[in-house]
Amino acid sequence: MLQRHQKLVLAIAILASFVSFLDGSVVQVALPAIQRELGGGLSTQQWVVDAYLITLGSLILLAGSLSDVYGRIVILRVGLIGFGVASIVCFAAVSPEMLIAARAVQGIAGALLVPSSLAIILSNFTGAAQAKAIGQWTAFTSVAFIAGPLLGGIFVDTISWRYIFAINVVPIATALVLLAVLKQKDVRDHGVKIDYPGAVLGVIGLGLPVFALIEQGNLGWGNPLIWGSMTLGLLAFAGFIVRERFARQPMMPLGLFRVRNFAMGNIATAAIYAALSLGGFVLTIFLQQVGQYSALFAGLAFLPVTIISTLLSSYVGALAGRLGPRLFMTVGPIIGGLGYLYFLFSDTRPNYWTEILPGVILFGLGLTITVAPLTSAILGSISSAQSGIGSAINNAVARVAGLIATALVGIIAGSQIGLGGFDRAMIVTGALLIIGGIISFIGIRNLPALTASTDAAAPASPAAPAPSAGPGAVPAPPAGGPAS
Repeated sequence: MLQRHQKLVLAIAILASFVSFLDGSVVQVALPAIQRELGGGLSTQQWVVDAYLITLGSLILLAGSLSDVYGRIVILRVGLIGFGVASIVCFAAVSPEMLIAARAVQGIAGALLVPSSLAIILSNFTGAAQAKAIGQWTAFTSVAFIAGPLLGGIFVDTISWRYIFAINVVPIATALVLLAVLKQKDVRDHGVKIDYPGAVLGVIGLGLPVFALIEQGNLGWGNPLIWGSMTLGLLAFAGFIVRERFARQPMMPLGLFRVRNFAMGNIATAAIYAALSLGGFVLTIFLQQVGQYSALFAGLAFLPVTIISTLLSSYVGALAGRLGPRLFMTVGPIIGGLGYLYFLFSDTRPNYWTEILPGVILFGLGLTITVAPLTSAILGSISSAQSGIGSAINNAVARVAGLIATALVGIIAGSQIGLGGFDRAMIVTGALLIIGGIISFIGIRNLPALTASTDAAAPASPAAPAPSAGPGAVPAPPAGGPAS
């Protein structure tokens, strides 16, 4: 039986993560409406997604250290307030630049929210109660991803896209009230050093290349701003790797990549989650802008993926536990890739039942086969003491892969997503998924699970999308959903 303070802690953790996950999944379905009102073309749509992912992906590793130094409750409260203020600014945005800047602030706040929410669960629950609490936390974050595209479609079609950001206010206000009621003494760890240079290099190393990839369609590769940003960004990213190699307390311990399954699992993660972000982004826009479907329909289009995951994920996880992850990580992405290649049969006015649904079913089946074994392979290869940072790294890899894939949309599909661009994007998406399966076949080994290696991290949530989120990016980041 949960004590009163444990119920409060669980409710706070769920609400804090809920807004971050909901905001991730609700945005893509609104992109065409945002472009129609604020203008800016495809690059605006890309930046609305990637501004959030740049700050979230580059700072999520840092957030764990911040909560250790300043206290989990403090960081959680700052994240909630920051996310709420940024959501209000998104609601009131009068220009693409204002919306994009507010989205970047949301990413910063989201990076603070998710690790801290899981951390307060881990510090207030033990044993079987902890596992159950994490399970409940994961289930509700999955609900956020399911509800996001549906709520987004309803608001876009009936009121305005702006209200997709207003819905954050209620859970944020509730969580802040519950924090005041909890009155829990904060916990701070002594001796933890914050890797600020690594964080700065990480943001620059991700942000500038993404800027170049998105804006090259407008300015061209010969523009000094484009090639200069790409060059400086790549140098900063190289500096980030060097910094993490020699820092006393690095955000990303590179030694973990000497573990075969951890390294190969993260390479597979990069290919798979790049595919999910690219395919989801393009398909959502194609259904609305070319197929002339409503925003609500675009939100509902991938609902079968959630149903398949709900019905089969536990069975697949148990089976992979007995047989090992390699077979599932090989077959699953290949099936998912074939699902995206099926979309090549689509016309400019696709019939959902014959041209979209079969591919969605194949994708959903492949995704369900993949996600839980991917978590098992990565976290099962390292010790329980390393599972927190291992989960955080894997989440960062998934976020960054989605970030880069979205930035590449203009190069792959063109400045306007027509049928030709859509076909190219589906081919690249299918190829990336199949490559993820091949990498898993070559690199993953079935190993005995390390004792309790995954108990400290949340189970993967196949029903939720990655951070670029949206109906086409249905799964949560692997290795336990958000970083811990």
